[in-house]
Amino acid sequence: MSSCSAIPMENMPSTVRRGNNNMIPTEADILRRLAKAGLKPPKTVTLAVTNRCNLNCRHCWPDSGPDEKATQVSEKLVSRMIHGFAALGAETFVITGGEPLTHPHWFDLLSLACTRPGIREVRLQTNAILITPSHVKALLTLKDRGLMIQTSLEGATPRVHDQVRGTGSFERTMQGLRLLVEEGMASRICITFTEMRHNFEDIPDLMKIADNMGIGQFISGTLVSAGRAAQPGGLEPPAPAQYEKLLERYHGDKSFKERYHRIGNIAALEWFMDRGDAASNCCTFIETPYVTAQGNLYPCIMLHADDFAATGVYDRPLAFSIAENIASWSRLPRISRSRHTRLDSCKECTAYAKCGAGCMGRAYSAHGDFLAVEDRCSLRKAVYQHHSP
Repeated sequence: MSSCSAIPMENMPSTVRRGNNNMIPTEADILRRLAKAGLKPPKTVTLAVTNRCNLNCRHCWPDSGPDEKATQVSEKLVSRMIHGFAALGAETFVITGGEPLTHPHWFDLLSLACTRPGIREVRLQTNAILITPSHVKALLTLKDRGLMIQTSLEGATPRVHDQVRGTGSFERTMQGLRLLVEEGMASRICITFTEMRHNFEDIPDLMKIADNMGIGQFISGTLVSAGRAAQPGGLEPPAPAQYEKLLERYHGDKSFKERYHRIGNIAALEWFMDRGDAASNCCTFIETPYVTAQGNLYPCIMLHADDFAATGVYDRPLAFSIAENIASWSRLPRISRSRHTRLDSCKECTAYAKCGAGCMGRAYSAHGDFLAVEDRCSLRKAVYQHHSP
């Protein structure tokens, strides 16, 4: 946490002078202004340290790939960003890309985040293909410092997975995971899965694979039709009938149900169990900000709206970028709260009390409109209308 955190907020000066009469807002001032604007302070920060990747996946949102000219953010600039967000109270950092292991200083950046006071968890998002025995030894030094390794598998077999990530990628990812598991890192691994029409039925088998390896978490999320996934004739999200089938599997397969409650988190099942009251909440800006390798700061990991992006954040103090955008960002919660009264399909929908008009970020990313229906609407309805046996 910031060294300012020990001083009562009301006693903090509004700004601090740092040369050439440039007034940089203090962390305390930024937090006050965010609260006044109805915004939450950063808590989970996703930092893309590079746009380079060793794969060229068909569903990539940031459109990363093996381009030698891809953006690589310098160690100094990423370090400054980590310190800046940590001073505002951020507790979790997600180091991503592209593929962060293509960054020449990836471990130094990871180590910095893991050892920064106040940081509880640091997630390394990697396809695991580039992991070597020497990498594993280095990662072991951070095992007890809040490190999690998040790796995507898009199927339980090479045939299914490789349709998305390229020929041979399944076996190479599994080899990286085995190296980590063999050295006792299984409990620090999270497998993430993108739900698509062609791979959805693989969820039970893939979760079993993860569980048999001792992996601690399995999380799935529905495909967002943005980036490469928005290309005509590309990948498709799952169908409502597939969600219904998964619910039937949950009710009828005792081992699957038990495994799910130990390591799983799948939207369809969480919706069915009705955890929380979605209608009482709106989007939480800027609690989960996303910083691209090009230096754009979006106020939410799911909302890639350029009109609401702080640009050039690596070129100046983070406090400036946030302060200049608070007024703009303050409009977002109001838009989010208004969705159910402005969307005709939500006005009479009996599911609104559960979904709260859905995720505005997903709606915008899929349709380019804050007042579009969320792209998972038909999937949500299939779950809410499902009756357990």
